[in-house]
This record gives sequence, structure tokens and C-alpha cells, in this order.
Amino acid sequence: MVIRKTLGYVLAGLGLVGVAAWSIPQVKSAIPQLDLVSDMILISVSVILALVGIFLVVRLGGSRQAREVPIYHGKNIVGYRRR
Repeated sequence: MVIRKTLGYVLAGLGLVGVAAWSIPQVKSAIPQLDLVSDMILISVSVILALVGIFLVVRLGGSRQAREVPIYHGKNIVGYRRR
């Protein structure tokens, strides 16, 4: 679970760096091999990486706790069970 969340943050960060390189020429010139990639491929791959990273962080990386509901015996609560 932690690995997926970390991977999600890394992918989202790479996607944001790619979008920054596409929109800011100084960032693109600072990264050595990025001049060989066309702008259309750069923005497409960057947006896909950012979306996949965000999906991993939000959907798969969150901790899901079991919801507990009370068990009643008459008016008294005698325990809890997980749903």
C-alpha cells in the first residue's frame, strides 16, 4: 500500500515536471535529453503520468478502515462488529 502511494507521488511529480518543461522553455533547456522530444509527445506523456500518479495516490493509496457498528442487547451496547 505504501509502495503504491509513493509510486503515485513520483509519477505525479514527473508529470508536473514534464508539464513545466513544456510550458517554461528554461526548464526544458535545463533537462539535457528533453530537446529531442517533440512538444506534443512531452505534454501527452506528462499529463498521462500526472493522472496515473494522482489516481494511485487518491484511490489505491488511502487507508481504508473497517466501519464498526454497535451490537445491541436490548438497550445496551454489548460490542461492535466490523462491516
